[in-house]
Amino acid sequence: MKLWLLRHGHAQAEARTDAQRELTPYGREEVLQSLEHLRGCSLDAIFVSPYIRAQQTAVLVVEGLALQCPLQTVPWLTPDSDPRESLAKLQRLAGHNVLLVSHQPFIGALGGLLVHGHRQQPLAMHTASLALLDGEELLAGLMNLQLLAHPDVR
Repeated sequence: MKLWLLRHGHAQAEARTDAQRELTPYGREEVLQSLEHLRGCSLDAIFVSPYIRAQQTAVLVVEGLALQCPLQTVPWLTPDSDPRESLAKLQRLAGHNVLLVSHQPFIGALGGLLVHGHRQQPLAMHTASLALLDGEELLAGLMNLQLLAHPDVR
């Protein structure tokens, strides 16, 4: 199984609520750069946080790569979601090549859990960072980190 983890691009500092913060033009550039690592990849599913900046990030990926895979908005990919609970939900839903679009600190903690088996070593996920984990099964501590790419937008 391949699991892609994408943190949303740079977002506005303020909005009425955290969930309503939108991507900045710089954040859009970051996402466009990161999606190049996904070019040629066939995704079975894309799960995305309901927060606006994550939704905008996922749309940029789908449109930029002309993917036919529908976006599936799920409430268990928010910044404060519990990685273990989200992993249990993902194990029931996932295909063989899945993209998650989410936030810190959640996305780094989930990556660390999958690679190391615990949450004390989260993956360093900057805005629009993309990680690729792969393994036989989607289990804590049994996934291998194949890629951790950070955008280099100037």
